Amino acid sequence: MSEWWTYTLSDLLMFSARTYYRLFELHNLAIWPGQLIVAAAGLAILVCAARAGATAARIASGLLAACWLWVAWAFLAQRYAQVNWAADYFAVGFAIQAVLLLWYGVVRGQLSLTPIRSRIDRAGFGLLLFAVACYPLLALASGRAWRQMEIFGMAPDPTAIATLGLLLLVARPRRTLLLMLGLIPLLWCAISGATLWTLQAADAWVLPLLSMLALVLLVARASTQNGTGLRTRA
Repeated sequence: MSEWWTYTLSDLLMFSARTYYRLFELHNLAIWPGQLIVAAAGLAILVCAARAGATAARIASGLLAACWLWVAWAFLAQRYAQVNWAADYFAVGFAIQAVLLLWYGVVRGQLSLTPIRSRIDRAGFGLLLFAVACYPLLALASGRAWRQMEIFGMAPDPTAIATLGLLLLVARPRRTLLLMLGLIPLLWCAISGATLWTLQAADAWVLPLLSMLALVLLVARASTQNGTGLRTRA
């Protein structure tokens, strides 16, 4: 029997890229017209991010929390778990992220959003916009069918990226809070990015690139005094 350290990620994955993307197709077909609801939620979050303020942050945090919880149950636990034994653990992580967003963003109101003025602010809004409006188009760009689109609020990858984008818009962020709320989205991006790379997906580079950009910007925001010290003004 081979030693455990000789195994690679490809030895642990019991499914192919075709099987993986087929999950999204089945998911999209099963919950139609739920896509219209999450599209409305995504648009509402974008509006909240543009308006900024404490009330907008509460609304955006609540909608994001609902998306994380829905992805945890409807996709990870109900779909992904059919081909990946670790999906149930991923679902727990997504549920925890939903609780964190609800507690700190809605109940305690600690995620007030800043007006979009600096480069980091614009980068955060850009990540949010890309996750909501553009991420589904990666399926078409990669030669997949439109039914296999990964949609914000329904698929884990764009939901994680959108959350990182919104965190970059938090006004006067507390370092520990910002990094704590970004931990699970960043961990998911690392896990999913490694999975896509192993599956040799055509767009495997997108998620790691976006998450690394978000990580650098989050560290910059968390390292500033009162969230303003290192923010470069346009």
